Amino acid sequence: MDPVEIAVVTAFVVLIVGGLVIVNIRNNKIRKNGIRTEGIISRIEEHESIDSDGFSEITYEYYVTYRTIEGRTVEAKLGIILQTRHIVGERINIVYMPEKPYYVVPDK
Repeated sequence: MDPVEIAVVTAFVVLIVGGLVIVNIRNNKIRKNGIRTEGIISRIEEHESIDSDGFSEITYEYYVTYRTIEGRTVEAKLGIILQTRHIVGERINIVYMPEKPYYVVPDK
């Protein structure tokens, strides 16, 4: 690898790791300071990506419908990739921040 390739790969790795750290910090803040409630999996979006070797990977984005403490119904993206599969209609414990109700995390 030449120096330019090394620099590009290094920058890419730093961006990925930095992004993961930021998401983890945000999710922990929500879990620590947020409001706990129950939501229902309202929809699931399936995304397929194919790498340069032709291997396919499928990821899922989960959306949850829940009621805020003010009584408002919100559909929010579940802000973490889950290790277990869920189905539409399933109940799940979540945590949200009142000032940003459209992003929720699962309650541990």
